[in-house]
Amino acid sequence: MSPGGLRECSGGSGSFPSTHWSAIRIAGQDACAKGDAALAELCLKYWYPIYAFARRKNFQPADAQDLTQAFFAHLIETHLVHKADPDKGRFRSFLLGCFQVFVASEFAHAQTQKRGGGVFTVLLDLHEAELRFLHEPHATASPEKLFDRHWAVATLDATLARLESEMRQSGRADLFQELLPGLQGDDSGPRYAELARRLGTTEATIRVTINRLRFRYREILRSVVAETLNDPLDVESELAHLMAALRD
Repeated sequence: MSPGGLRECSGGSGSFPSTHWSAIRIAGQDACAKGDAALAELCLKYWYPIYAFARRKNFQPADAQDLTQAFFAHLIETHLVHKADPDKGRFRSFLLGCFQVFVASEFAHAQTQKRGGGVFTVLLDLHEAELRFLHEPHATASPEKLFDRHWAVATLDATLARLESEMRQSGRADLFQELLPGLQGDDSGPRYAELARRLGTTEATIRVTINRLRFRYREILRSVVAETLNDPLDVESELAHLMAALRD
């Protein structure tokens, strides 16, 4: 037994897999350190789209929080994730479908009454989530379409966070913050000139660096998207779907 009563997961040693289809299968194993890590990875990326979906379905904030927490616990406790089949659709579709079934079941209501009663709890920042939800523009789209939009935003956020982590690890965190507006589409010539003077370089160098960052961002984005797919050939269609979801 490992510290804290958690056993090691069966299978080979090494780092926890980067692909989500692998991660969710690890998360389905009984109490184990890698399972907990896999669940935490999933929650950090995808809890808000699920929470916002529940709110769009007219659940009150506290109920939406309880349902979201109970749902991710349900994935672990029932080994439901073993039913995830990458050949039958996107991971986001699997997750949303499971949540809809969960909400419709009597089990969901029973679980939300057991707050802290020995049930695995996903710690969510309800205050942050509700503020974000309330500040979103009023939308007439269906909760399902909005789920896809939130999923797309979560994907872009994960991409940017990964790029920022790379820059921080290479000792260029400050440079990343300086160049972030340009990375996000601010092509202001005067601003580039000012930035070049402040950093003691040329405007041409600033533009080259930003172009390289944009290229790396696109590479990471494709990688993040591929993590939720079974076939790498589906990356382009999934990217097109997510970009369309952002425009809708």
